[in-house]
Amino acid sequence: MKSNRRIVPKPQFKLQNVLQRLLKEPILYTEFLELLKEASDAFYETPELEFELLLSNGLPLEFDGDFVYIKTTRTPIEEQTFCIVDIETNGGSAKKGYQIIELGAVKYKNGQIIGKFESLVYAKEIPPYVQEVTKINLKMLENAPRLEKVLQEFKVFLEDDVFVAHDIKFDYTFISDSFEKFHLGKLLNRKICSIDLAKRTIESEKYGLSFLKELLNIEVDNHHRAYYDALTTTIVFEKSLSNIDSSKIRTVEDLISFSKSDNVINNHKKENK
Repeated sequence: MKSNRRIVPKPQFKLQNVLQRLLKEPILYTEFLELLKEASDAFYETPELEFELLLSNGLPLEFDGDFVYIKTTRTPIEEQTFCIVDIETNGGSAKKGYQIIELGAVKYKNGQIIGKFESLVYAKEIPPYVQEVTKINLKMLENAPRLEKVLQEFKVFLEDDVFVAHDIKFDYTFISDSFEKFHLGKLLNRKICSIDLAKRTIESEKYGLSFLKELLNIEVDNHHRAYYDALTTTIVFEKSLSNIDSSKIRTVEDLISFSKSDNVINNHKKENK
């Protein structure tokens, strides 16, 4: 006799589910390894190797006795190193064959710039409009290092710092996709969009970098060059940090959550009209 029972497929458990739980609470290391073993999108069959891969990809994991936790859930903002990044590219997507032609970054911690990264990148093509905006031409890139080398060096520079960019979706995704193209893993660093944070901390009509630069009287030359835009973004980010309520926003994860919150300044102004 046929059974009428339906077999319901077990829902796929993904690494993102594990990470979301880690953001809420520490997990016993042995349980964490079991969760990695069960994840359908794990790269390695061995959970210990998967754990090492997460670390290599910039996820800031730490041990507290037998438990694993994400460092940014406990790290005070003033003790965190932020890596503020900007890239110039010859097109809109690394997955469509375009590439980075310049990468710049600033390491910032507790009011101080503690490191810098700056490199042009060899490329065979730069569309005329990109040359016009960035002032980067093919002659400038003739002796520049190859993309793979620059990405390798940047990965070492970045470590597991919090990745900050003015339009995080573009820079973070482009670099992560570029990493994967050269088998360098992908980005799992915690991240903050300085545009989102500025919208909650700086009163302005617009939040493009050039507009904020003028509004805040930021004296940095060479707009649309990677390192100098990263430096400008650092100053905008510092201004945002000075305007937050430090009695409520203490840890890095508090800051990340706040940057995604409903506390948009211009929304409040509309509500109060």
